[in-house]
Amino acid sequence: MNSEVALKVIEKGRHLGADFVEIFEEESRSSTLLLKDRKIETASASTEYGVGIRLIYGTEVLYAFTSDSALENLLRLTETLAFGHEGSANASILNALAAQKAVVDFSMDAFKDPRILGQSHKLDFLKRADEAARSLSSRIVQASASISDVCSAIQIFNSEGLHIENTRARTRANVSVTGAKNQERFTSHEAPGALGGYELLDTISPEEIATVCGERVLRMLDAGYIGGGKMPVVMGNGFGGVIFHEACGHPLETEAIRRNASPFCGKLGEAIAQPCLTAVDDGTLPGVWGSISVDDEGTPTQRTVLIENGILKSYMSDRIGASEVGVPLTGSARRESYKYAPVSRMRNTSIAKGKDSLADMIASIDDGLYAAKMAGGSVNPATGEFNFAVDEGYVIRNGKIAEPVRGATLIGKGHEILPRISMVGADFEMAAGMCGASSGAVPVTVGQPSIKVDQILVGGR
Repeated sequence: MNSEVALKVIEKGRHLGADFVEIFEEESRSSTLLLKDRKIETASASTEYGVGIRLIYGTEVLYAFTSDSALENLLRLTETLAFGHEGSANASILNALAAQKAVVDFSMDAFKDPRILGQSHKLDFLKRADEAARSLSSRIVQASASISDVCSAIQIFNSEGLHIENTRARTRANVSVTGAKNQERFTSHEAPGALGGYELLDTISPEEIATVCGERVLRMLDAGYIGGGKMPVVMGNGFGGVIFHEACGHPLETEAIRRNASPFCGKLGEAIAQPCLTAVDDGTLPGVWGSISVDDEGTPTQRTVLIENGILKSYMSDRIGASEVGVPLTGSARRESYKYAPVSRMRNTSIAKGKDSLADMIASIDDGLYAAKMAGGSVNPATGEFNFAVDEGYVIRNGKIAEPVRGATLIGKGHEILPRISMVGADFEMAAGMCGASSGAVPVTVGQPSIKVDQILVGGR
């Protein structure tokens, strides 16, 4: 879309009385190759194009999208979107759009462009993962591996004169291993991802990923079931951060705060955790899965300190949220595609590195649980209530890691658990994931070092 077309659409929206008009244009190319049971189950590639138009009247947001970018269609869509709103012949109209560019550099030497490389180069990676998993034991009954990528080019125009061009690429591998014993099955997976191209595959070993998954499966197949109850828990690093993401991160987005649907409303400047805990949401980390150079409103990304030494410092905001809540923009507006209006969302959210050791945490517990690897779960963002499964767990007995256990779930409320985190480790790691909310599914990274929660309800059999 050229600036002249964009300007005419923006002028139409302003004449129809909108306080703010935004155009989001996107073209995305994606592909996936999936190997399952030693056969290619999926080999897909697609290209999608569309334009989203957003009109804001005060705090009312109107949004529509189309794959037809002809000027007459965009003008008609804008008129339909504004139906019932009073126009203004005296609306201030911008005569030009500023040209600003924020482009992920695909010409760098390390970048291996998914749009140029074909599917065949991925097969070796997938087959190596499959073979490594199956070689571990006859109890491994299924293995699958996939590689997916997406390259997107976007433009954002708005009635404040903004014109941003941005290109993005993301690549992710996923290995899943299933084992069986006595009619029972257990599955584990790992899915590293990066902001970038197929240079990701040069930094990870398919054999190592498959072995980690397979050995975890075999340990858990031999494990007994945990009894449950309230107890101290040490949560492992990396994907353990999914609980903070879900139970605390979502309630710290202005999308929740402005609706008064968060336990953290009105708590800025207050202590909500112990001084050992600092948490950040950082979109600036180079090459990290959830990073962005600009958000989906065109605001440059930043490192946002959410909690510092236990004190709530900031929320994550978009345009509407920042305006309603009265906080600065943090570059956190995100959307899955042109089909969604942007709202405040997380990027790379984590509990920061601390000073304690995992060994000291374990040694401080007489009877508890070591949740070495978390799995999925559910959360109510309005209340912070969560329920997450433990993918790999171990009994802690007399200050030592004892036998493996399965069937454990961690149950609680995020704002109640935060003050119970008494030790934060130095073994910080991050893990890629996808987060679904009102603006669709977006790539995010969760992370933390190992942490000790003094008491949490553990569900069991």
